[in-house]
Amino acid sequence: WYTYFYQCSECRRCSVFCPYGIDTAEITIAAREIMASIGVATKYVTEVVAKVYKTGNNLGIPPAAWKDNCEFLEDDVKEETGLPIRFPVDMEGAEVLLVPPSADNFSNTDTMIGYGKLFHFLGISWTTSTYCNEAGNFGLFLNFANLKKVNQRILDAARMLGVKTIIWGECGHAWRAGIMTPTLSGPMDEFEPPYPYHISQFIVDMLHKGAFDGRIDKSANDEYRVTYHDPCNSARAGQLIEEPREIIRATCNRFKEMPEGTIRQKTFCCGAGNGLLADEIMPIRMAGGKPRAMAVKHTRANYLATVCAICKAQLPEVMHYWDVPAKVGGVIDLLARALKM
Repeated sequence: WYTYFYQCSECRRCSVFCPYGIDTAEITIAAREIMASIGVATKYVTEVVAKVYKTGNNLGIPPAAWKDNCEFLEDDVKEETGLPIRFPVDMEGAEVLLVPPSADNFSNTDTMIGYGKLFHFLGISWTTSTYCNEAGNFGLFLNFANLKKVNQRILDAARMLGVKTIIWGECGHAWRAGIMTPTLSGPMDEFEPPYPYHISQFIVDMLHKGAFDGRIDKSANDEYRVTYHDPCNSARAGQLIEEPREIIRATCNRFKEMPEGTIRQKTFCCGAGNGLLADEIMPIRMAGGKPRAMAVKHTRANYLATVCAICKAQLPEVMHYWDVPAKVGGVIDLLARALKM
């Protein structure tokens, strides 16, 4: 069981095609629940969950280090743009609590900078929380009790700071858990809007309201031939499909989809979801990522956009391993480049 169910990425692609309608991810979830009850789980998944309770995020970043890095980003962005773009932490009464994956603040910094530029451009006050600065939920990969407990921290942080809106950042399993929030943690009627709200949904709403009219320079991304990877947790499990594409089309002149049958609900997993992002199983990860690499190679894209932190960690390795010369980055990264600040 341990070997079998901890090789499953719970991506649910097999479930899409199963003639009997069997959702194998649900079987994996049930099996892991049973194993967890007798103390059988991977070190990687259990350590990550423990770090959330101790530090507020999956990477084990102490609150002081989170604040310091936000200050470093402020300095870097001011040097680049000349603008006083803030990355607030624990600001009470902000309009928005952003819960990104913690990797955005330490490795995917272009994505974190994208959040800051976006809110600065729109004149919206926002903050992150040192109590819960991580939307990623490895409880989803372990058992229901931890899934619920980790998710509850997001609402607790929002109430502590008295924000109006919670926005989930670019993380696939965070969004998969996030859309369960009303079921796991109760109604969100006190927030605007009350339902779980993704950064891509927010950006599209602002596009439709005309907030970016005449202020996006698509030519800023002309060096890129862009394609888009649907994270399995965002697309198949979270129905976040058209919003990232609308953002890409609004910010890029050169966008090409991967072949039909490999996108939207039929997307291929990056190969490292569901707690498989561990170096000791690199051969499994690279084999799992091959179908995605071949689909990207077909497009001849040199920029692979996605809205998942695990995909952003896995796919550069996959592209290098399978000799596909494509940079991997966030969707909001493209918007940040194109904004006329």
